[in-house]
Amino acid sequence: MAQRPQKKLFSRKKSCRFCGTPEQQIDYKDVKTLRGFVSERGKIIPRRIVGTCATHQRQLCEAIKKARQIAFLPYSGSTQG
Repeated sequence: MAQRPQKKLFSRKKSCRFCGTPEQQIDYKDVKTLRGFVSERGKIIPRRIVGTCATHQRQLCEAIKKARQIAFLPYSGSTQG
């Protein structure tokens, strides 16, 4: 069998959106921002995919959970079958 040449994949290093702009804060009342970190199924997207730092990912998870508790965000995704 012949060896296939390996493709070189270039991926840019993900940077934390909240570290780059200090005026942007994580708030449980800001549903528009929090929706970007939740999948369409309602799951919190992990930090290795989103690119947030560990500190802000923890704050983000707490804000999403608090927003779910108060019913700003749904626990699950859309209910259309």
